[in-house]
Amino acid sequence: MSRFSRFVVRHKLFVVLSWLVVTGFGLVATVLVDERLVNDFSLPGQPGYEANQEIQRTYGTGGDDPPLIAVVTLPTGSTVDGAGVREDLNRAFAKAGKELKARVTSYGDTGDRHFVGADGRTVYGVVVPKPTRGENADLTGKLRDSMTTALPPGMTVQVTGIEALASVDGTKGVSVLIETLLGGIGALLVLVWVFGSLLAFVPLLIAVCSIAGSFLLVFGLTEITTVSPIVQFIVALLGLGVAIDYSLLLVTRWREERGKGYSAEEAVHRAMATAGRAVIASAGCVGIGLLAMIFLPVPFLRSVGYGGMMIPLVSALAVLTLLPVLLAKAGHRLDWPRRRTESAPGRGWSAWARGMVRYRWVAATTAGLALAALAVFGLDIRLGQPASSSLAQSGPAYDALAVLRAGGTPTGVLTPIDVGVPVGTDPVTVAKDLSAVPGVYTAVAPDGDAWRRGGSALVSVLPVNETGTDAGRATITGVRGAAPPGAMVGGEAAQSMDFVDAVYGSFPLMFAIIAAITFLVLVRSFRSLLLPLKAVLLNLLSLGAILGTMVLVWQYGYGSDLLWDIPAMGALTEFIPVMIFAFLYGLSMDYEVFLLARMREEYDRTGSTEEAVVAGIGRTGRLVTSAALILFLAFASLAAAPQPEIKMFATGLGLGVLLDATLVRAVLVPAAIAVMGKWNWWLPGWVAKVLRVPSRKSDPELVEAR
Repeated sequence: MSRFSRFVVRHKLFVVLSWLVVTGFGLVATVLVDERLVNDFSLPGQPGYEANQEIQRTYGTGGDDPPLIAVVTLPTGSTVDGAGVREDLNRAFAKAGKELKARVTSYGDTGDRHFVGADGRTVYGVVVPKPTRGENADLTGKLRDSMTTALPPGMTVQVTGIEALASVDGTKGVSVLIETLLGGIGALLVLVWVFGSLLAFVPLLIAVCSIAGSFLLVFGLTEITTVSPIVQFIVALLGLGVAIDYSLLLVTRWREERGKGYSAEEAVHRAMATAGRAVIASAGCVGIGLLAMIFLPVPFLRSVGYGGMMIPLVSALAVLTLLPVLLAKAGHRLDWPRRRTESAPGRGWSAWARGMVRYRWVAATTAGLALAALAVFGLDIRLGQPASSSLAQSGPAYDALAVLRAGGTPTGVLTPIDVGVPVGTDPVTVAKDLSAVPGVYTAVAPDGDAWRRGGSALVSVLPVNETGTDAGRATITGVRGAAPPGAMVGGEAAQSMDFVDAVYGSFPLMFAIIAAITFLVLVRSFRSLLLPLKAVLLNLLSLGAILGTMVLVWQYGYGSDLLWDIPAMGALTEFIPVMIFAFLYGLSMDYEVFLLARMREEYDRTGSTEEAVVAGIGRTGRLVTSAALILFLAFASLAAAPQPEIKMFATGLGLGVLLDATLVRAVLVPAAIAVMGKWNWWLPGWVAKVLRVPSRKSDPELVEAR
């Protein structure tokens, strides 16, 4: 790395001009790329998705958007059995279907008493509008007004549904630029505290170049494949944090070498021989973690994986090329007024490390049990649609749902299952057969153009339990088994089930492959077998704890209600856990690499594990804490995005970074290394030979850096 840094510094003009060009075009790309991003939630080849697509093509309605439920209450003393009541209801629902261009079924057109409450006065209908991507809140008022004008005086209409019950306003939020500026201001405050000099602005400059370069690559990626809008948030905020993290590591080591009396340029070369290698290893780990998303059969997640991989690669490139030039040529002038130095390990962090070494068993056991306790909550994770009971607890939609429940109607009717019946099959017979499936409340096969096209037909299956629950998913499985050959079973939950199977079915194998690759990379970096194994296992435990925390915050609502006024969701969006894993797996390895690289170096110098732990934590404790705080502030800015899914994602990353930098890296890692003693550094000769691991003595760069 020192040879590489000498090459970079010799060609400083070319390096600076190259980054100016990349940054200029990248800034233009940040403005233009928004128009090229596409919300593509397709799931090619999966039966639920293909069924929804075919139903939408044939009938123009349905798919993975939840329907609206119109609840009509008759005047006191009247029932649906009264003269002309059914005709009035049918006329009102038909009018609403025509005005909203929706597919409608109710007691009026089917005569099925399952659409009537136990009191005979409460009647509901299922209204399936065209897919609108979040506009059902507006359709709620249109549906209510349309039916009210068509019903006789005395009848009232209320509207509910899963989307109508969702209390999140998806139209509010700040732009990517504002979020990045907020994250940048927070990062600058931390950097000023860390450096106490004008050097605080250097990592921000590197971050700007890295983000611009990443956006330029994303712009090019849109020419090849569809890219999700969420990528722009991830590139901006994650790029800010990662680029600053890598810059912190190199600048801190450069200042340490300057404190030993080396010139600005020579300090760069010495810092690159150690910290530069750590940056490469860290970027490699982040990239490896994101491999999981690239190989998933979901275009949306693949685009996030592609965009995410660009961040550490571009950031590492900027840190290893542009930053050495800046430090070598202007670092000594920017390091003013230099209120902080790196001449000695931090006294506070060194004292903390000595405590961890002294009470190693207590610290390791306590931290391990705390993480395991959080991970236990992760075993209760639910993926998919939120339950109606976890959504709005007041308001018009909740009042309508309360009327349904009071009439004895199960809430499963909020999540109907569409079954496409092939040509030549009698839909009425199919509906009768599906009604007998356990968990089905009723199944109907209405007549009319909205339900029958070109010889094919649709059957609407209303389950007892909401399809987002375990019982509801069992009902979908039963319906799929009872449907005739050639039939298509669609609906939001059917597509969700297929998504979970496609993404998480092979996930254990994928994680094993990624863990193995990471292990081999770290073996070469740390020249040890047990240190990389410990790193991978602790990462797995840490990720389990984060999933448990997400269950507490979002699924149970212990935090989402307080922070964003969003009640417990009852479930996590299907793609959130895999995204959190992919990003946190690599980000948490950042701190592991920072710590272990320095501990390895100190052990090589002293031959003492305990001294290596104390010196390693003393030298990197403030660095890791500052880096984690900067990333946390970036993710806190990301949580200001309007979409609840991005809020979930940002919460997981932010809490994960804090948990990893505190409980894991500051407590569990030093305590575990102290417990393992000399075994930390064990590497059989034959393994070193097979993996071509260089020894300390055979690496002239590292010998020189000592």
